[in-house]
Amino acid sequence: MASCKDGKSVMDNGKYVRYTPEQVEALERLYHDCPKPSSMRRQQLIRECPILSNIEPKQIKVWFQNRRCREKQRKEASRLQTVNRKLTAMNKLLMEENDRLQKQVSQLVYENGYFRRQTHSTPLATKDTSCESVVTSGQHHLTSQHPPRDASPAGLLSIAEETLTEFLSKATGTAVEWVQMPGMKPGPDSIGIIAISHGCTGVAARACGLVGLEPTRVSEILKDRPSWFRDCRTVDVINVLPTANGGTIELLYMQLYAPTTLAPARDFWLLRYTTVMDDGSLVVCERSLGNTQNGPSMPPVPNFVRADILPSGYLIRPCEGGGSIIHIVDHMNLEAWSVPEVLRPLYESSAVLAQKTTVAALRYLRQIAQEVSQTNVTNWGRRPAALRALGQRLSRGFNEALNGLADEGWSMLDSDGMDDVAILVNSSPDKLMGLNLSFANGFSSMSNAVMCAKASMLLQNVPPAILLRFLREHRSEWADNNIDAYAAAAIKVGPCSLPGARVGNFGGQVILPLAHTVEHEEASLLLEVIKLEGHSPEDAIMPRDMFLLQLCSGMDENAVGTCAELVFAPIDASFADDAPLLPSGFRIISLESGKEASSPNRTLDLTSALETGPAENKVANDLHTVGGTSRSVMTIAFQFAFESHMQESVASMARQYVRSIISSVQRVALALSPSHLGSHGGLRSPLGTPEAHTLARWICQSYRNGSPSFSLAWVISVVSELAIVQLDSCFLGVELLKANTDQGSESILKGLWHHSDAIICCSAKALPVFTFANQAGLDMLETTLVALQDITLEKIFDDHGKKNLCTEFPQIMQQGFACLQGGICLSSMSRPISYERAVAWKVMNEEDTAHCICFMFVNWSFV
Repeated sequence: MASCKDGKSVMDNGKYVRYTPEQVEALERLYHDCPKPSSMRRQQLIRECPILSNIEPKQIKVWFQNRRCREKQRKEASRLQTVNRKLTAMNKLLMEENDRLQKQVSQLVYENGYFRRQTHSTPLATKDTSCESVVTSGQHHLTSQHPPRDASPAGLLSIAEETLTEFLSKATGTAVEWVQMPGMKPGPDSIGIIAISHGCTGVAARACGLVGLEPTRVSEILKDRPSWFRDCRTVDVINVLPTANGGTIELLYMQLYAPTTLAPARDFWLLRYTTVMDDGSLVVCERSLGNTQNGPSMPPVPNFVRADILPSGYLIRPCEGGGSIIHIVDHMNLEAWSVPEVLRPLYESSAVLAQKTTVAALRYLRQIAQEVSQTNVTNWGRRPAALRALGQRLSRGFNEALNGLADEGWSMLDSDGMDDVAILVNSSPDKLMGLNLSFANGFSSMSNAVMCAKASMLLQNVPPAILLRFLREHRSEWADNNIDAYAAAAIKVGPCSLPGARVGNFGGQVILPLAHTVEHEEASLLLEVIKLEGHSPEDAIMPRDMFLLQLCSGMDENAVGTCAELVFAPIDASFADDAPLLPSGFRIISLESGKEASSPNRTLDLTSALETGPAENKVANDLHTVGGTSRSVMTIAFQFAFESHMQESVASMARQYVRSIISSVQRVALALSPSHLGSHGGLRSPLGTPEAHTLARWICQSYRNGSPSFSLAWVISVVSELAIVQLDSCFLGVELLKANTDQGSESILKGLWHHSDAIICCSAKALPVFTFANQAGLDMLETTLVALQDITLEKIFDDHGKKNLCTEFPQIMQQGFACLQGGICLSSMSRPISYERAVAWKVMNEEDTAHCICFMFVNWSFV
């Protein structure tokens, strides 16, 4: 028997063996090198350490068992203590939140009773607002004139104290009516308690959570807004004033990038107050400074709209056992009147503000805390800080190109007569120096300018997360291989020419993950390397493979207010931390009504959409506005490094390329748009086209006409197991659908589309490619109707399936049918799929010639 309690003694056959400190030290050294040594290693230790010569190998084995036992117990105890501290802090946070909600309920009950008494006693006063404009209606509280505030040091301290009081009333009081953020329920694994405002001025969001960092560290991180708020262009500290209580007052000027080309950027003139409260809590609060006198001011800046931050900030309290409890409040008036009406929901949505700022801050803090507690080296041997810096460079470079501000060196080129694509050029030395266009191979780029082609488009009924996922996984559907090669060559060795026939064919892509911000959070950022696989390029300068550094975010279909973004840049194979990056990409933002999103009485219409598959059912919750449709705005920006004498040629190429991408995205969006039942119950295109109706009829007729040759035993088994086929008394054949094929073509297509088994058609050629699939088939292959044609038949079968198919293929072509044994196939994402059996038959057209081959996979499921 061995004891786990004492590292200095072991009981063996009733006899205790006591170790000396020198022996324990020698054993500990070996344990740190090898916690579980083999028998030979233990014997070698005895030979090499004379002080262990009086100890038997069996006793040393028991010592290592006890040591591992103690280490396991220590880790488990530490983990339980951490969990206990976290639960204690969360319980305290929930109790405080419960108290705040009770106060809010009491206040609402009091106000309700007061208004009832007022209603019964005197009639309500009315006001004639018939002459108010749409812009000024309901905005009187925003435009009311107040006397100028004193901006002297004493006046700024008064403003700071007032800001502190108002912030605390929002963070822990009832100054704002907070409602739970849709889709973000609090729980043990949630990021925190997230709420958005209802019925207050501007847009506001609030978060409460736990982070494993000390309050001072949390304050430092949150003050460095550009490090975690990716839309923040700059924060300049204009002046710093110390206060008598040990705090500081800072005057800040902050600029935010515009999220799309259709709206101007925002800037803020702020006061930030940092102080420590009596209970030891650290507070950082801020508000906009407007209409002041006797002090510094910030005049309007060209190309920016001056917006307001209402009292906001961070309440950071130390937590017992380490870490912090943090309350975050963001409250802004983004001047929605200054943007086109179609974009105003973006500036009036508290959910958007919550995702972009409040939740982003909490996620970033958790990411830093996770990095501190774990190893410092991640995938590809890179430290988390280095990967974060690469992600920030991608995001910032994309925002710079999208905004194209003059003070960064951007200038607009004349239009070619169509205003759909804007072309900007930047040849400033700062821009080129920031790119650092030189490589370890000794070559330098000949490019001396950068061009950006950008455009925005409005999308209808397209879930941003699904569209983004398609753009990420099916690059060949929208990208031009030659343009990819040109973009890579332009930042490598020069001189480089416009894309042409000499460039190799980069047909496939492999996604290599680099970093994930926080585990188990689908809305977080993904940093990855895309390997574009080439095939024998003729140009000796171009490599066989190319690499893209890619940042992806917003792929959670259920998240409200998220921005779906895919940003990428060619990167050298050396993958250096200071590699030059010219980011390009897509940004898709849902234009859901802000008022609807923040309504506490909001209901979700889950029955208004046609159920066309699991993936699309998830997004029905938050994508339908009053008219039954949803809108989103997509912004596209692509950058190219070039030689200045080629400006006209590159501009023409860039315009053509972005227009081709717009066309491809529109085609993809149409295919990805969830199918709705119209007023007559019909399916929308592309499934509703006459060609689709005809193909559906051919599939069902050929299945019935080919089925008599099946064995009767097989037919009976199918009837008994699937319960969806019928025996035709006239032909003794099998109907594919419950409905008879004599019904209308629309009913046949609808029945085929909703068939429970995966039905997929492929061309009857030497290298069969898929041409059609029903919803179950698309779900099985994890693809869309648009990308289906990129998949060949041989790619989905394993070796056994290919051998079985080769054996049965002649029978399919000669007899018109075959029954394949169950097995394993692969989706387009290489996920294994098991199926009970598969049926293949030849689809005949009206002229009785083979049109295609159809497969039906019965009882399939992902392994």
